[in-house]
Amino acid sequence: MSDLGWPFVTGKNTYIERADGIYLYDASGRRIMDAAGGAIVVNIGHGRQRVADAVARATLDYSYVVPPWLTPSREAMLKVLQQHWLPDYLTRVHVTSGGTEANEAAMKMALQYQQAIGESGRTRIIGRSISYHGTTLATASISGHPARKKGLESALPGYLEVAAPYPLRCPLGAHHEDTGAFYADQLRLLIEQEGPDTIAAFLAEPITGSSGGAIVPPDDYWPRAREICDEYGVVLILDEVMTGFGRTGEKFGFQHWPVQPDILVSGKGLAGGYAPLGGVFATEKIGAAIQNAGFPVMFNTFGAHPAACAAAAEVLQIMVEEDHVNRVATLGKYLQASLNNAFSNHPHVAEVRGRGLLAAIEIVRDRDDLTPYPIDDAVTNKVVGRGMERGVFYYGGGTGDVRDVVCMGPPFIISENEIDQMVETLLAAVDDVLG
Repeated sequence: MSDLGWPFVTGKNTYIERADGIYLYDASGRRIMDAAGGAIVVNIGHGRQRVADAVARATLDYSYVVPPWLTPSREAMLKVLQQHWLPDYLTRVHVTSGGTEANEAAMKMALQYQQAIGESGRTRIIGRSISYHGTTLATASISGHPARKKGLESALPGYLEVAAPYPLRCPLGAHHEDTGAFYADQLRLLIEQEGPDTIAAFLAEPITGSSGGAIVPPDDYWPRAREICDEYGVVLILDEVMTGFGRTGEKFGFQHWPVQPDILVSGKGLAGGYAPLGGVFATEKIGAAIQNAGFPVMFNTFGAHPAACAAAAEVLQIMVEEDHVNRVATLGKYLQASLNNAFSNHPHVAEVRGRGLLAAIEIVRDRDDLTPYPIDDAVTNKVVGRGMERGVFYYGGGTGDVRDVVCMGPPFIISENEIDQMVETLLAAVDDVLG
């Protein structure tokens, strides 16, 4: 192993030599179930020869082509997106090399759109209190994730923040019947307080990802939020970097509700971990306004890399052929039932939550009053560590303020028996740490 400082902030490292299906193999050959799909990325599983072959062909045929130009692999990706994945009202496509770049591009598009239609005062974007949108200064700033802003606070640009739906901890009471209206009204109030003519966009995850631990909003929240955005002329950007492309049992997470985004952001599942790739999909209204104003939508050098697009085309096609969206919907119900069976009466688990194969548990010191463990106890890290010792990798979630959350996002090819093992091991890991 190299003596160079990798990662940059060094500590105990893990060496993964290879991966196959839903399993990782370390340098000793020990098998580890990838219950997190890496960082909730892997969907069709590790080691698919068909994807590797497509990447190899694209790499041999053309190593690099500037992003605006078409190549066979880019054309193949666009074709499968149009035929099988994107709703027909999303007609404009911009491809980046990851979710952070995609979110920043979407934010810029929303600002350009408002300028293009003459709304020059609309320069502010609203984010949510529990969220994560990326690592640049802009995307980190709009993210509601204090732990990932440490050391940057004084330099981050300012964005508006509204409370994210958190049914378990709603001020009205846990899972109160008016929770959806309460949180949507917070959005309306903020827009009215700040002045509707200053607000360009609202950026949010349809289902809060690992920052909150698979928090599903009440069913009336998103229709209300969409109405508010329409009423005040605010562009709705939905960040589906984690929830998109089948992860929640729908093609996209927002499709659990009758709502349509103006701009949809994707990443992770677009290429299933086989290549770095992000996508921004916008309505014709947004795209035409920016184009007619003569504004550029600048590409990243490695955005839409031909080999990455080849990977995405194959991953997306495989998911269609193997009916993974419906498979995830079915397995997701099984996973939620299994987690509830294991943890519904656990004294230190406040809630099991999620949708599809995005799931989480929230660990607390006191289940009755939801008091968390002290942050210095590092409960999440300890549970994830015990899981690794037992041969299963989980994804630690939370924001520092939100804790202790353990997330699951396994590959879509996981079986019910493997889900049973994943849940049993998690229970054992929690009890190891808290018992």
